[in-house]
Amino acid sequence: MIHIWNNIKTLKHKSKNKIHKIHSLKRLLSLTLPHMKKILLAAVCVVLVNAAELIKPYILKIVIDDFLINKTPETMFYSITSMGVLYFLIVALGGLFSFSQVNFINRAAQDIMKDLRTRVFNTIQLLPLSYLDKTSSGRLITRATNDVAALSEMYTDVIINLFKDVFLLIGIIYAMVMLDAKLALISVSLVPIMFFFVFLLKNKIKNNFSKMKSLIGRINGFMAENISGMKIIQIFRGEKEKKEEFLNLNGEYFKSTLFQVRLNSILRPASDVFQSVSVAILIWYAMGKIYNQTLEIGVLFAFTTYIKQFFNPISDLADNYTTIQSALVSADRIFELLDEEDSLEDLDLGISMKNIRGDIEFKNVWFSYNDSDWILKDVSFTIKSGETAAFVGETGAGKTTIISLISGFYPIQKGEILIDGVNINEIKKKDLRRNISVVLQDVFLFSGDIQKNISLNDDISIDEIDEALRITCASEFVNTLPQGVNSPVMERGSTFSAGEKQLLSFARAIAHDPSIFILDEATANIDTHTEKLIQQVIEKVSRHRTTLIIAHRLSTIRNADKIIVLSGGEIVEMGNHNELIKGKGYYKKMIEGNNFKEVI
Repeated sequence: MIHIWNNIKTLKHKSKNKIHKIHSLKRLLSLTLPHMKKILLAAVCVVLVNAAELIKPYILKIVIDDFLINKTPETMFYSITSMGVLYFLIVALGGLFSFSQVNFINRAAQDIMKDLRTRVFNTIQLLPLSYLDKTSSGRLITRATNDVAALSEMYTDVIINLFKDVFLLIGIIYAMVMLDAKLALISVSLVPIMFFFVFLLKNKIKNNFSKMKSLIGRINGFMAENISGMKIIQIFRGEKEKKEEFLNLNGEYFKSTLFQVRLNSILRPASDVFQSVSVAILIWYAMGKIYNQTLEIGVLFAFTTYIKQFFNPISDLADNYTTIQSALVSADRIFELLDEEDSLEDLDLGISMKNIRGDIEFKNVWFSYNDSDWILKDVSFTIKSGETAAFVGETGAGKTTIISLISGFYPIQKGEILIDGVNINEIKKKDLRRNISVVLQDVFLFSGDIQKNISLNDDISIDEIDEALRITCASEFVNTLPQGVNSPVMERGSTFSAGEKQLLSFARAIAHDPSIFILDEATANIDTHTEKLIQQVIEKVSRHRTTLIIAHRLSTIRNADKIIVLSGGEIVEMGNHNELIKGKGYYKKMIEGNNFKEVI
């Protein structure tokens, strides 16, 4: 009974995979609809190329049987010379149509890939952080590069060639049947055996492609992670261990690709063997017919040519089968990403609030990243517009999580977050984030130049950028650079010091003129002199803005209007510095635990 039930489950699984494969293939074909004009022109060219291929052996058959064997009298339009001219014209036209077909289909394929890459990138841009938190960057990079490249190969090399090969096969069979039906049947007698052979290999090919795609995603992720963290690897002398990790991963990929090479190496030689055997059987059968003068030599020549033409597309189909399997696996992975549309952020959905005052209220907020381990537990507080509020607490207390929730990066499970009295879920995310600027401890700079890193969009003028640099004291080092604000920025700002990157991050935040100004350990990488200057900047900038501060420096939070003390995801104290010191509670113990140093 258990055995029967397992068989039923296996059949259901196979049926589901088959339906899924057909669905992916339909979606791939649907991508061609906007480019159907170019594809149809390519298809017409294919038909004409196939016609040329079918006519050439028949012309040679006429030359052999009519003029060389039977010595048929030649006329002006029916002679060896006219047949030669016709053969040349057929070859020339076939080449011209083949050239046109390649250009039409490649243009269509590249247009499709361009649109698909754009869709993949747009999808990645709008993925919620909850998805990105559990998905490796290597996996997403592979979707946008390797998987799209696999589909490009299918569109350029397979689809039109598949159309060409199928029509060529139909044309060859028709031509052979017209010449001699019995010989045609003998010629294709081995084809069912060959297709059975390919069928036996198909599951191994598909499963191995899935493994290869997964491994290349892991390799991409490993490379990206190690390049970003190379400084840490070198500091802690982890080169040997990381190299061993890569060798193991690369070894797995090598084994899977080697297995794929072996599978591919079987199909083409097998096709050649079947072709040779078919020709041998045909000649063995036809020689008796020729000896009895019941078969013309030209017909045998035409048949041997047709068999070679017949098995060439069969071989191509065998080769294309592996490409199609690879493309279908890649398509599944790409469509899996594109199908996240329901969870994508809609930046224009909700109430328009272009000018936010900055009132923030948390009402009994509960939040968890995995719906089980609570990071925030029944958190309630109010911050009025223009106030400066500081969040303090031990690591993991929930400080940064609160900042992420205010920015609308995650939905909460219980409670309510209000911005200017409006539920944050009802506000357009575009408007919400337009009014929020964040300065993080770990500054991220993009490749490009300083100007683009500060503006990040086209709404910021060069005058606003210059003013932001001046206010944050970043202009002191930017002006010393040869190209000023147009100076190049390498990946992640690797040529700047930690303090310089932090100053640029401050300038970026101020240039966007936010209603809510967030500093998350923003002064951690700045020297004491620069920090004092930044403190003056913060005081100046925060006068008319709601300012939220997460810091471990007492000097950064001492003057805050409100200090919210967190422990274990709960608010344990709230008040200004003097009030909390007098209260002799958790806040004071944190200070005393560090011997009244500037760092808490």
